[in-house]
Amino acid sequence: MDVQQLELLCKQFYESQDGQARAEAEKALYLFQEDPDALPKCQQLLERSNSSYSQLLAATTLTKLVSKNIQALSMQQRVDIRNYILNYLATHPNLQSFVIQALIALLVKITKLCWVDLYEDEYVFRNIVSDVKEFLGGSVEHCMIGVQILSQLTVEMNQLAETACNLTFTKHRKIACLYRDSQLYDIFILSCTLLSQAKDNCCKTATASQYMDEAQHGLFTHLLNLARNCLSFDFVGTSADESADDMSTVHIPTNWRPAFLESDSVKLFFDLYHVLPARLSCLALSCLVQITSIRRSIFNNTERIKFLAKLVKGATDILKSSHGLSDPENYHEFCRLLARLKSNFQLGELVTVENYPEAIQLIAKFTVQSLQMWQFAPNSIHYLLSLWQRLIASLPYVKSSEPHFLDTYTPEVTKAYVTSKLESVPVILREGLEDPLDDTGMVQQQLEQFSTIGRCEYEKTCALLIQLFDQTAGRYQEILSSPPTSATHHLDIQTCEGQLTWLVYIIGAAISGRISYSHDDHDLLDGDMIIRVLQLMTLTDSRLPACGCEKLEFAIMCFLEQVRKVYINEHLQKLKMFKRLSEVLGVNDETTLLTVISRKIITNLKYFGHSEQIIRKTLTLLNDLTLTFSSIRRLIKLDEIQFMLNNHTREHFSFLGTGAVSASRCRSMFYTCLGRLLMVDLSEDVERFNTFMMPLTNTIENMVMMSFPSEEARKELIGLSRDLRGLTHAFNAKNPYMMLFDWFYPDYSPLLIRAIELWAHDPAVTTPVLKLFAELVYNRSQRLQFDVSSPNGILLFRETSKLICCYGERILSLEVPKEQIYPMKLKGYAVCFQMLKAILSGNYVNFGVFKLYGDDALDNVLNMTAKLILSIAHDDILVYPKLSQAYYILIECLAQDHITYLSTLEPPVFLYILESISKGLNALDVLVGSGCCATLDYIVTYIFKQLQLKEKHMLLVTTFPNKKVRQSVLPENNVFLKVMELHPEILQNLLSTLLNIVMYDDCKNQWSMSRPLLVLLLLYEDYFRQLRENIIHSQSLEKQQSMACLFDALMDGIERNLHIRNRDRFTQNLSAFRRDLNDSLKSANNLANSSSVNEMMPEYFSV
Repeated sequence: MDVQQLELLCKQFYESQDGQARAEAEKALYLFQEDPDALPKCQQLLERSNSSYSQLLAATTLTKLVSKNIQALSMQQRVDIRNYILNYLATHPNLQSFVIQALIALLVKITKLCWVDLYEDEYVFRNIVSDVKEFLGGSVEHCMIGVQILSQLTVEMNQLAETACNLTFTKHRKIACLYRDSQLYDIFILSCTLLSQAKDNCCKTATASQYMDEAQHGLFTHLLNLARNCLSFDFVGTSADESADDMSTVHIPTNWRPAFLESDSVKLFFDLYHVLPARLSCLALSCLVQITSIRRSIFNNTERIKFLAKLVKGATDILKSSHGLSDPENYHEFCRLLARLKSNFQLGELVTVENYPEAIQLIAKFTVQSLQMWQFAPNSIHYLLSLWQRLIASLPYVKSSEPHFLDTYTPEVTKAYVTSKLESVPVILREGLEDPLDDTGMVQQQLEQFSTIGRCEYEKTCALLIQLFDQTAGRYQEILSSPPTSATHHLDIQTCEGQLTWLVYIIGAAISGRISYSHDDHDLLDGDMIIRVLQLMTLTDSRLPACGCEKLEFAIMCFLEQVRKVYINEHLQKLKMFKRLSEVLGVNDETTLLTVISRKIITNLKYFGHSEQIIRKTLTLLNDLTLTFSSIRRLIKLDEIQFMLNNHTREHFSFLGTGAVSASRCRSMFYTCLGRLLMVDLSEDVERFNTFMMPLTNTIENMVMMSFPSEEARKELIGLSRDLRGLTHAFNAKNPYMMLFDWFYPDYSPLLIRAIELWAHDPAVTTPVLKLFAELVYNRSQRLQFDVSSPNGILLFRETSKLICCYGERILSLEVPKEQIYPMKLKGYAVCFQMLKAILSGNYVNFGVFKLYGDDALDNVLNMTAKLILSIAHDDILVYPKLSQAYYILIECLAQDHITYLSTLEPPVFLYILESISKGLNALDVLVGSGCCATLDYIVTYIFKQLQLKEKHMLLVTTFPNKKVRQSVLPENNVFLKVMELHPEILQNLLSTLLNIVMYDDCKNQWSMSRPLLVLLLLYEDYFRQLRENIIHSQSLEKQQSMACLFDALMDGIERNLHIRNRDRFTQNLSAFRRDLNDSLKSANNLANSSSVNEMMPEYFSV
């Protein structure tokens, strides 16, 4: 494909209106980008093409080539690409912006990947800053390109996106640390210097916000981005997920102190905020947010107060002038800045700042105004609430004599928050806006913050809430009692219900903020608020089933959950609160309160079967109540709970019907709760158990009478499976479990296997059935203890074997689109793996009897499992966490207890398992990596022992040729050993992988890795010797001797056996080896920030 064709394809792809032509062009361009020989054509495109799209293609193709396999390029080619791109950018400064971005992306990618590579005894790629300075001294366009290079390079050095493809995490961190220590500070100082010069130039010429041209605007944008990227750098390697903690600390090195103490960088960014237009000033604020987050320990106490005073003064000036705060982005960044003032500094330090009284007054005023303008920037409110939450939480620890004024201003913030929520309801309903109550995550986050804020001056908080609640509830009752003649009657009801929803939420949050040393008067106030919500609950329940507000009901359940946490607690004195409830409602103790909650639970389960959200929240409350022994003993005595145990049918609880399948997912939780309650006094009362099971018995008997397959039978089966799974989960003692097993087997288990035969293609059916069996075979709390004369353990295994084989035969024959592979197949596979692992390791089945009596149930299920495993793509195992955990745990179980089976597998299956182990060793999940180490240890230990037996057998045959010697290695196991003899590279590669991880990766399971590593070293001594020599010779001459000594110490005192003492000795040696190696690398890296960190990298781990 020549250059003209590529240009034409680019034109078709980016400009054509013909969909087919674009698709064909895309396919052709994709093939070009995948071509490893595309390098010269890319250069031709850049040199000869006048099309921006062709230049973009060349840049992106080269970036892919570099990213995929940098080792395929010689060092000369890498240097040539680097120099060519720098020269190209220097000679073509007016390229389209997207082309410049693509070329810079290529430049910084190859710079990072080659940062530790030597070329003619020089680290060429580290000269990037000096090269960029040539750009900075040129035109505005050149200057912008230079700043973009530095900015994008800083981002590239910081990001982890593609480390899995080209770099280990350890090497990535080494490169990032070298860049941090040698370049980053100078780049940040350079950005500040350039920003200061640009600001002065703009201020001299005209008002920047009015007369800034496009070039100046672009320069400021790139400079501010550069400064922000420097401040956002992951200095210590702890911010893998940048979104995980918005209040993270900026861990700048100590040598950065002068930038914030001696130079006036804080003032610079505040000045930039005031002079730049809104589109740019938000970037200045973003930099200030990071500066405010600089670690405290970098300053001494005096310096810290001085630094804090600059920040507080800058924020106060913005608050006084309100400059730029009408812009949403500026407003958002400023809220983040205020929040970081408290997250990084102590209240005791803030109050000592000279203008603190003025600052806290202005912050309170700003917060109140922001809460009142709830439509302006709702996502920013979180930061203001976070600020006040942290301020209030710090009050008990303030030792300064300076006044904090929080008792003055916090009630204003509390009132503004509550009233803003109430005032928003009619506006949202009238204008059809998005209701924040629908975002329960956001609501819960704000309520958690309010629970602390509201506890400041709690008497005022409660007085406000009680006053507003009485007014709103009174108006609600009036509207309900009046005839619906008004046109706004329905809207008025909705408005009151929305406002009551917020009040119930907020009251629950206020109660949840109770601390252990709360005043008794506070408990009285809690009692007053609880009374009002319970009275409202009675009113809303009386309107069911005709009318019901789901949002209000959900808020009431959240409120009851908070009451349960705080006041249904055996370790808490609650006399004052219950005294108040007794006076008004007759609720005089916890048992009576539990009665009220139980009635509400029954009411919701009866009338809200259509709402999964309310059903789930209600059952979550019931589940929490049944978790503690003291609570469950009180619950079982209540008539309401006995009603539930005796009447768990769809006639009483509508969600148990055959409605939406999604709602039926709550059924397992419901029956888990009932199971716990039933177990309290069940003992060995079979009659009572059968009475309880009667509704389920009737359901399953009716299913037997239905015609299969029908939609009604399908829905019944899904619900029944979830019901039984919930019960099975709850029955964690022998007696109730045996009653359930006798009820289930053999009468009803064939029905579920029949269902798998009919609906294997439908995961809505197969998943609940498989999960039910997985729970049945799980020996939870050693509940599966069959009598010595009972065959039930074997019978349960045979049923499980039938189920897995039946499912496997049918699911393997299904063709499923790749995007549906997990829900349709892999999810079921994972449950099967969990099921098989549970029964293989349950210690209630003697698996030796199957072979002894010619029963093929064990062989069938293991062979089917092997087929399921082979049908999974290797990449899918680690992509889906539930699948990977189930798979690796099963493989470990098989290697531990059924190694003879693994040793007889067909070579493709065994090779698949070994390859999956190799991938699992590098998995991010430490548990997966540790499991792979254990599995590999079982396998290679078996091989080692079998080879020892084989050697002994050959020695005996040679020594006594006429004597009949018993075969020590089973004939079928010879197949396993033969595979290893024909393909020794398989385990040798695993040896290399393990050694590489131990030496150069962030090895978090060193002990686990030492076990299989020792066996592999003993199995392949010659290979290890050669590998050792390769690693040693890859070092510089002065380091080869020390590396040889490290390897000698690794094998010091190690014998050729697998005794425990020998294994432990090797583990100790390996720990010392890794420690000494890391010390050697650290000392090397400290030499001029450059010493050969690329020596001994993974490419040397091949022979």
